[in-house]
Amino acid sequence: MNSNKYRVERPLSKDLVHKQISGVCAGLARHFDLPRFGVRVAVVVFGFMMPVASVVAYVVAAFLMPNRH
Repeated sequence: MNSNKYRVERPLSKDLVHKQISGVCAGLARHFDLPRFGVRVAVVVFGFMMPVASVVAYVVAAFLMPNRH
């Protein structure tokens, strides 16, 4: 059985190279292979729709996501 089949190529982590605030959006964009600008716009739109939930989610992600090596 090939154990590399279940290996994650890009682990979810903050991207400190392309960060604007803490690197959460850039890390999500890199992990899911999305444009950084699009993820940031989605976070801002979500922030206007549900401000408390988005701030709590961002702060929790900033603390829990490891830094990119």
